[in-house]
Amino acid sequence: MSIELKINELREELRAHNYNYYVLDNPIISDYEFDVKLKELQTLEKKHPEFYDANSPTLRVGGEITKNFETIVHEYRMYSLDNSYSKEDLLDWEKRIKKIVDGDIQYTCELKYDGASISLTYENGSLLKAVTRGDGTQGDNVTANIKTIKSVPLQLKGDYPQKFDIRGEIVLPFKGFNKMNEERIEAGEEPYRNPRNTASGSLKLQDSAEVAKRPLECLLYNITGNNLNINTQFESLQKAREMGFKVPKAAKLVHTIDAVFEFINYWDVHRHDLPYETDGVVIKVNNLQQQDELGYTAKAPRWAIAYKFKAEQVSTRLNSISYQVGRTGAITPVANLEPVELAGTTVKRASLHNADQIEKLDIRVGDEVFVEKGGEIIPKIVAVDLSKRKENSQPVQYISTCPECETELIRQEGDAKHYCPNYNGCNPQIIGRIQHFISRKAMDIDGLGGETVALLVKEGLISNYSDLYELTKEQVIPLERMAEKSAENLVKGIHSSKQIPFERLLFALGIRYVGETVAKKLAKHYKTIEALSQATIIDLVSVDEIGERIAESVVEFFGNEENRHIIIRLKAFGLQFELSAEKLANQTDILKGLAFVVSGVFETISRNELKKLIEDNGGKVASSISSKTNFVVAGDKMGPSKRNKAESLNIPIITEQEFLSKLV
Repeated sequence: MSIELKINELREELRAHNYNYYVLDNPIISDYEFDVKLKELQTLEKKHPEFYDANSPTLRVGGEITKNFETIVHEYRMYSLDNSYSKEDLLDWEKRIKKIVDGDIQYTCELKYDGASISLTYENGSLLKAVTRGDGTQGDNVTANIKTIKSVPLQLKGDYPQKFDIRGEIVLPFKGFNKMNEERIEAGEEPYRNPRNTASGSLKLQDSAEVAKRPLECLLYNITGNNLNINTQFESLQKAREMGFKVPKAAKLVHTIDAVFEFINYWDVHRHDLPYETDGVVIKVNNLQQQDELGYTAKAPRWAIAYKFKAEQVSTRLNSISYQVGRTGAITPVANLEPVELAGTTVKRASLHNADQIEKLDIRVGDEVFVEKGGEIIPKIVAVDLSKRKENSQPVQYISTCPECETELIRQEGDAKHYCPNYNGCNPQIIGRIQHFISRKAMDIDGLGGETVALLVKEGLISNYSDLYELTKEQVIPLERMAEKSAENLVKGIHSSKQIPFERLLFALGIRYVGETVAKKLAKHYKTIEALSQATIIDLVSVDEIGERIAESVVEFFGNEENRHIIIRLKAFGLQFELSAEKLANQTDILKGLAFVVSGVFETISRNELKKLIEDNGGKVASSISSKTNFVVAGDKMGPSKRNKAESLNIPIITEQEFLSKLV
């Protein structure tokens, strides 16, 4: 047998044993026998580097050092999920989806594992890259670390698509987590707090050999890509198992919402028997064509929802209340608590939201309060133990002046928050606006973090985000913890941000109520900052999905003289205050004022491409048919109830070819 053949045979054998042990939990050889074969392969590979394979089982032990994790844009966005906390929420969700799709709806129920989200890309059956969720649009390349996780196949089995992404959760089983902590305590080190944070932190360790020592697992749940030849979510889970992925067996296909409730009730009790942390159930519309028809909101798929199990709750004493000032001037009261263990972390502070919440719960300093994690992430006070209240306790007097600049607070009618109106003179607002400006989803300035921004403001080097573009290396070097190289990187990162496109720059400006999605809509509609700055409230509310509150905020922002001056400076520095020629190239107003509903399966172009064509040409895509719909673009398998509704409202039903002819 040739050396190359022997190496390949050993690789295939070791992959099979890895699969049996880590995916099927059914080893057929001993650990010793496995180690002997692995050692033999390592020796052969060392002697014959010409047969190197990036996905060899020998590379599972790690050893690659990553100083800086490369940022990679996801080919398919990683959306977050809408959460529900009651059966009523799920019934409302079902009503919404039944308005959009026709026919019977089946659901796939899956447990929601609490770990670190990951996207794995495979090409020709080999692992190409592994990227963290990040902000959903882009994440960090952690391929070297992921390769050390034994339940991640480096080479797929059986029949697989030529290229695809598969999403899942990196988790740390309780057994492995407890063993790690026993070893740390024995070594005199602080134990890790909880499996989720430990799993997440493991992905960003610089030495992959250290990651290899941790008993991480990867549980997969979603295949994404083109031409996958898969029709349902439940089928995709089975397909993933056949390719060699570890897919939890708890997933169940059900035909009614009542069966969904049965699944939830069962696992709300039995989740405590699982080897991993889980905090809920994810319910997905099973049919992928129906998923496609339902589409997405700005943040989440309409075809899926997470039901969160009741959060863990503990009681502790409220020692005091402090007040924080946000970048918009909003005041947030914060409860300072007697430290208490909750869901694997020590909680010392909790949000009190606003004055109304304090009054509603009648929260008083010195009270024994019940704390839980909202969505098991942010601690919040949910009730007061009145039986333990002291006789001399006094109701909370909400502050009337800003805790930072002592300006009198204002509260507008219909708004739950108090605000500090000292827009240009209140330090937390100034620092907060600049921190928002440099953030990842906005200008994404490399080498500049929130703490450095606060230091720059404190030292008087900047007072607004336009000042960033005049910073020099010499000004920055004297700052605390700032070396020459990091100062160079900071100035370089600021200069590079000048190429950030208009829609992200508009979001970065920090106009109240103008989030990512609204910024994109405004940029697309007005195309330049000049046109937007001159828009009236009446003009703005005529833009799709722009309400009066957003319109008033935009007009107020551009009515502020200092904001106008900052924009003039930013223009002079060369920032992008209009849509790029590339984005404008394919945009017209041919379909302006027309609303379309897209339904069915299309031959010439995909549903998403069709929707993009509508929007690029000034039209609006609606999810359901109403009297405001101008046209229904119908493909194959359009549901009969949609067709009947369109006909009853006398709305024209056109084919994809008839639609495309409108653009000529």
